[in-house]
Amino acid sequence: MSNTQKKSTLFIFMIIGTAWMFDALDVGLLSYIMPLIHKEWLLSESQTGLVSSVSSIGMIFGGFLFGRLADKTSRSHALVLSILVFSLGNFFLALSPGFYSFLVIRFIVGLGLGGELPVAATYVADLYSAKDRSKMLILADSFWAVGWLVAAALSFLLSPVLGWRGLLILTAFSAFFALVVRKHVEDISKQKTSLATLNGLDALKQSFTWHTPLLWIAWFMVMFSYYGMFMWLPSILAARGNDVVEGFGYSTIIVVAQLPGYFVAAWLSSKIKVRYVFAIYMAGTAVGALWFGHVSGALLTILAGCVLSFFNLGAYGAIIALTPQLYHNNVRGTMTGLAQGIGRIGAVVGPLLVGILIDHSVSVNSVFNIFMLSLLIGALCVLIVPENLHDED
Repeated sequence: MSNTQKKSTLFIFMIIGTAWMFDALDVGLLSYIMPLIHKEWLLSESQTGLVSSVSSIGMIFGGFLFGRLADKTSRSHALVLSILVFSLGNFFLALSPGFYSFLVIRFIVGLGLGGELPVAATYVADLYSAKDRSKMLILADSFWAVGWLVAAALSFLLSPVLGWRGLLILTAFSAFFALVVRKHVEDISKQKTSLATLNGLDALKQSFTWHTPLLWIAWFMVMFSYYGMFMWLPSILAARGNDVVEGFGYSTIIVVAQLPGYFVAAWLSSKIKVRYVFAIYMAGTAVGALWFGHVSGALLTILAGCVLSFFNLGAYGAIIALTPQLYHNNVRGTMTGLAQGIGRIGAVVGPLLVGILIDHSVSVNSVFNIFMLSLLIGALCVLIVPENLHDED
């Protein structure tokens, strides 16, 4: 690859990463406005958890629909459309008159959010050869931490002035980024096979192998733990004696720990198999969950949260790196979207379960013990899964 080609590839990678960041910005912002709408609409804890869960339900469908669209038509067009759906959806979300209309619109926003990530991951998998693919996919996912940090900063600085509705209107401006994607991101030509001509169900049948259910379980456990813990993080910090503004500050420090977690995971993926990276990081997250659930005091809470954040997001990046490589290019978007969609079921269950348990006076440490067990199960499943089955793509 010439220097010009490398620069062009890096430029496209940065655009894809920025789209990834906008996705994380939206999800992160939701976790910060949940306490605000909880207070404004006098919601129960279970109803507050439903706000996150309904978005994840939309993401379940969005992952498969946009992933299949990326395989059948165009990666770039599917990416543009997904960005427009969640960006413009947020504008209408800001106009919600009440809780139930908020849920309906948030489902639509979830369709776009769920579609963007698997399409972006598939594009990065196409963009790089097998030698660099795992590392670059993990680095692409590091933009998730950047998006979450932007969400924390916007919430901390602007929520007292704009309120949650104003914050959502700001995120709607990401629709203009779709124009950048449309102009600069072109599809990468790949050799087609017979799988490309199959309908969605037949392609799914031919691509479904013994490792697919194990992969789905791992995805479920990653998202069950991630969304269950991090969507409730500001509320848990506030319940431990911090007000909402201080909770923003603490969670921002914790999110900063995600970046070195990603970078170390990317480095490790060039040294050992990515499924081992995933298992190591899931085990580390389990330790962090156990510690965070039982710790008390501001300083120890921050330290435990940093450990939790370092490993949990690195594990997320590792499974994103692993998944596209298990499937042929012509069904890569579909199967990656489907795997993430299955994972989104865990994202639905996680926050909702936390809300229900808290409503029933279950302690935070018991909740985090549940997450610890789920993380270990996910690690064991991926250790059995092969990888790099389609390095030739």
